[in-house]
Amino acid sequence: MLRCGIGFLFLLLPIAAFAQGPGSAPVSLHAQYETYAAGVHVAEVETGFSFDPRAYQISLAYRTTGVVGFFVRGHQLDTVNGSWTGGRATPSRFLGQGVWRGEDRLVEIDYQQTKPVIRQLVPPIVAEREPVPDSLQVNSIDTLSALAVLLRAVATTGRCETAVRTFDGRRAVEIEAHTVGEELLAPTTRSSFEGKALRCNFSGRMLAGFKFGDDRGRDGKPMHGSAWLAAAVPGGPLLPVRMAFETRWFGDAIMYLTNIGQGSELRVARGK
Repeated sequence: MLRCGIGFLFLLLPIAAFAQGPGSAPVSLHAQYETYAAGVHVAEVETGFSFDPRAYQISLAYRTTGVVGFFVRGHQLDTVNGSWTGGRATPSRFLGQGVWRGEDRLVEIDYQQTKPVIRQLVPPIVAEREPVPDSLQVNSIDTLSALAVLLRAVATTGRCETAVRTFDGRRAVEIEAHTVGEELLAPTTRSSFEGKALRCNFSGRMLAGFKFGDDRGRDGKPMHGSAWLAAAVPGGPLLPVRMAFETRWFGDAIMYLTNIGQGSELRVARGK
């Protein structure tokens, strides 16, 4: 599925700005990306974020384009508000809204201590997926807060090693990241960035919330990828400047940073 493949990537995309230390000054930025598979432009992505040492707010929008957009038309907008508690990302509210194959999708989650509480879920999970056990929901975080935890480790240790568990109202996913080292990214017309970047390899494995009728063995296998992190603006925070990742729908894909600017308001990628 296209959305599943792209959705897995976005577990690991937009929060790299939180790699700054806890004493950093407030930051508000937006970044735009374009995604290609087999040389074809398949998706546009945009993320906006504002954060300070105590709190964070993140927005992420993406939509399919080109031939893929013709056959699998869809767009999504996710947002989260949260705070930092002893270095841990603590979301307070997550909202995801989109349309895929002409069907409205909505999830609204509030957080009470260590437990996510689903306020809205459209369509209901009983119509499409196996329920996620409470034991896998407790102490989980939303998908946008996940990389806040993962990449904060880069700032404090200089390495990527960490693991988190996410719950998006439908699926429980375990995500791990590991350090590869510094690499040199060659210039390309598809990206606004070239130069040295820290490479982190990552994997994500669905633990529960399998879709009725799908292949559990296939869907439970880990999906892998790599993210290259660098300061895309002088003195700015580390951001993903390039990503390579697997999808179950169109094979391997690459995402390139195309633009970055001040302010967290999204500019382009929201679906119309």
